[in-house]
Amino acid sequence: MRIAVISDIHSNIYALEAVLADIEKKDIDLILCAGDLVGYHTRPNEVVELIRDRQILCVKGNHDKVISGNSITDTSGMEGKELQKFQIRNYGISKTTVEKKAFLKSLPDELTIQAEELKLKLVHGSPRLITEYLRMDSEEADLAMKELAEDVLVCGHTHLAYFKHYGKKLLVNAGSIGKPKKGTPDSEYVILEVKGKDVSVFIENVSYDYEKLVKELENSELPAVLAEALRNGK
Repeated sequence: MRIAVISDIHSNIYALEAVLADIEKKDIDLILCAGDLVGYHTRPNEVVELIRDRQILCVKGNHDKVISGNSITDTSGMEGKELQKFQIRNYGISKTTVEKKAFLKSLPDELTIQAEELKLKLVHGSPRLITEYLRMDSEEADLAMKELAEDVLVCGHTHLAYFKHYGKKLLVNAGSIGKPKKGTPDSEYVILEVKGKDVSVFIENVSYDYEKLVKELENSELPAVLAEALRNGK
C-alpha cells in the first residue's frame, strides 16, 4: 500500500495542484492531509474546494481552526510580528467563505488509518496538542512516541519533512507543500510504502511556479514579508 501525505498547504493552490499532479504519476492508493489548508496566502477557498472535491482524508490544523472562527477587530497597540500575525489571520477569515469555514470546522483533530498490518495515526501538531511542534530529536517527539498506541505517527506543523524510528514505531513529518521552511520554495511531501508490518518513507520535492503566488501576495493586503518568505523557503 502506497500512501501520499501532504501538509501545510496554507492557501497555496498552485503548490497543491502541482503536488497532486505529481502524486497521480506515482501509483498511490491513498492521499492523506495533515492539516493547515489555509492561512498565510491568497487562495483559501480554492484549496479547500480541491481537497473536498478530491475527498482527501484530512485533519484540522491550527490555522484551519483559527480561520473558521472570528476575526480580531481591535489591533490597536499591536506592532511588528504581533500585528503581522493578526493581519494574516484577519485576511484569511475575511477571504474564506462561510461554506468553506464550515468544512474546516468539520475536520477531525485526528484520524486512525489501517494500512496493511499497521495502524497509522494522523495529526497536525501532536496527539496532545494541535499547536505542538514535534521537531526531530525533540523531547516533545520522544514523549509523543512513548505515549503512541499505534505503529506510525504522521504529523505536520513544523514545515520540515523527516522520519525517525523509535524502536518498532515510526514518526513521520510530512513537511509543507505550500510554505516550506527548508531554504527552497519547492513543495515537500512524503510517500509511505507499507508492506505488511514494514514501512519505507520517501521524501518528495516538487517544483512549481511560485512566482504566480508571489505576485498575488505583493498585490494583496498581506504583509510584504510573506512574498520573500515564499521565495526563500523560510
